[in-house]
Amino acid sequence: MNIQLIPKLLVSDADAAITFYTQALEAQVNLRVADDRGVVNHAELALDSVAFALAQSVEEWGWNDPRSVGGSPVLIMLTVQNPDATADRMVQHGAELVIPVEDRPYGKRQGRVRDPFGHLWVIGGELRDQRPR
Repeated sequence: MNIQLIPKLLVSDADAAITFYTQALEAQVNLRVADDRGVVNHAELALDSVAFALAQSVEEWGWNDPRSVGGSPVLIMLTVQNPDATADRMVQHGAELVIPVEDRPYGKRQGRVRDPFGHLWVIGGELRDQRPR
């Protein structure tokens, strides 16, 4: 048996989130399941070989999105080839830049973005300045 861990992001508007992630992160939708009222209770998306899921928040099920509980207690760490371009694209599609993408003293190029649904993403990649010190 293979172990698999797929985070499921709860959002206030699942269809808007699918649109955001496909445009801003170039994610591919692998599955979208809605109930008879059209509420998306499960969608699976892929970023290259990485998968994540999302669903509409449903208060009576205890499924609360970050904005409904005052923020996200989780940082989603995404390593990409060009973190600057990824963060910029997220912001162009409605995310908020929380911490600019910069070379960090701990050896990574990272920044933080809050998506339109309240989830916090640490966007990182290789250092821009690779010269020996």
